[in-house]
Amino acid sequence: MPISPNQGSTGGGTVVTITGTNLSGASAVRFGTKLATITANTPTSVTVTSPSGAGTVPVTVTTPGGTSNPLSFFYVGAPFKSSISPTSGVTAGGDTVTINGTGLSTATSVHFGAATATPTVVSDAQLTVTAPAGAAAGPVGVSVTTAGGTNNGLSYTYIDAPTIGTPVPASGPTSGGTVVTIPGTALTTTQSVTFGGVPAPFSVLNDTTVTASTPPGTAGAQDIVVTTSGGTATGTGAFTYLAGPGI
Repeated sequence: MPISPNQGSTGGGTVVTITGTNLSGASAVRFGTKLATITANTPTSVTVTSPSGAGTVPVTVTTPGGTSNPLSFFYVGAPFKSSISPTSGVTAGGDTVTINGTGLSTATSVHFGAATATPTVVSDAQLTVTAPAGAAAGPVGVSVTTAGGTNNGLSYTYIDAPTIGTPVPASGPTSGGTVVTIPGTALTTTQSVTFGGVPAPFSVLNDTTVTASTPPGTAGAQDIVVTTSGGTATGTGAFTYLAGPGI
């Protein structure tokens, strides 16, 4: 007489189907000493809503013909989440996120706001999940659903990928030292600015403006690359190094 699923939340409410023979007219289904609510009954199955409980309990079905042999049902506590890493990522999704806690071994889904992702369970204390795409930049609640229920309490912040426009000025001497204003979007979390692959000192003025002092470079057009927490934006050949005069 199989039981499916054979585990559920300690708070009860799990829909459980018990299959077997001669089950019609079921008058009681007990989880340990507690009665479950019968919602459907046929000669070969009984569907119930589990009561609250804890640990492992025997499940029996009583019909006019008697009481069945017991099957085991395992009560699972609600998950506890202690940390999430990283706590932010690109709005497009795709970052691997690690969640630590307890009671995670039966995790079936992780919700990032309204979006849902399927996790990979590493152990009862850890799971990993690929962050789904976010609806917009900003924080969303993160919840984990297991056989024991759903637990909230963590937050993940979506960050838009940066864009950059035409720098001002767009050229300067190969000796470097030109202060360049770089317009764009989503620049608040800028982590680095490079000219031709060479890091440059920079300052974030606001979400749409970064200034940088050009490092020494090679004559010709060079890429400007701005890297933020939300990704990387490249201005191909956006700054031209000018060779000094020779006589």
